[in-house]
Amino acid sequence: MSHAPDKIERHTLSVLVDNEPGVLARVIGLFSGRGYNIDSLTVSEVSHEGHLSRITIVTTGTPMVIEQIRNQLDRLVPIHRVRDLTVEAVSLERELAMVKVRGTGDARGEALRLAEAFRARVIDATIESFVFEITGKSDKIDQFAVLMEPLGLVEVARTGVVAISRGPEAM
Repeated sequence: MSHAPDKIERHTLSVLVDNEPGVLARVIGLFSGRGYNIDSLTVSEVSHEGHLSRITIVTTGTPMVIEQIRNQLDRLVPIHRVRDLTVEAVSLERELAMVKVRGTGDARGEALRLAEAFRARVIDATIESFVFEITGKSDKIDQFAVLMEPLGLVEVARTGVVAISRGPEAM
């Protein structure tokens, strides 16, 4: 009897760590040292008084690999808590991007119409270009960028995913 290979899954991990030098390097080292990929990485201090930072990591792997990553993260000393928001909780994920589009005439008007449909805000405008700010799920930002390509997409800068579980409980 043959077993189907485990399916590759996308998981969002939320990691609460001490805000001190070298912690992020140790977390990244855990991934790179074992050949795991990071699709998105965001880090920010979340408690100034507690000297705590939150790292949000989006990664892919089989369920077994994800479990290994989580267990290895749990064992790193400056880490207080690791949660796999994909399986542990109903969570909200968002990303912010700035999208620069060059264009004149009809393309310029079409870019503005699409931006309005996607609820993107114009945060800079010149005679020849716009910079839009857009927030939402990653696939929404991907779609917006694809639609802007034929209209004069110049570049995209993205923050990476931030995520939080729904409900009254803290991490």
